[in-house]
Amino acid sequence: MDFESKRIRALAVLSATGMLRKNYEPPLITALWKMGFSVPPPHFISFFGVASFSGIWFGAVWGLTMWYFSWSDSGMDAHSAMLISAISGLLFGLAMASFYAHGRRKHKLPNWNML
Repeated sequence: MDFESKRIRALAVLSATGMLRKNYEPPLITALWKMGFSVPPPHFISFFGVASFSGIWFGAVWGLTMWYFSWSDSGMDAHSAMLISAISGLLFGLAMASFYAHGRRKHKLPNWNML
C-alpha cells in the first residue's frame, strides 16, 4: 500500500475515535504533507520520533525568537541561550510524545505497519 492510501486510512481510524481533528492533524504535519513529505500522523510515529521532531523544531524556533526579542538585549550569552533552548525543546518534545503515546494507548490504535 502506498503512503497516501495509508495516510487516508490512518486519518479515518483517528476520526472514528472521536478525537478532535486538530489533535491528529496538527498544522505542522499538514504543512509537511502539502510540501510532499511522507510523514505519518503523529499518533502513528514512535515516541522517540515525536519527541525528537517536536523538541528540535520547538527548541530552535523558541530559542531564536527569545534571542531576538529578549535574551540578546538582556546580555545573556549565546551558550546559556542554547542550553535553555535545548532543555526547553527536550521538555516540549517529551510532553508532545507523551500526549500522542497516551492517545495511542487510550484509543488502542493499530501500528502504522498494520494499516
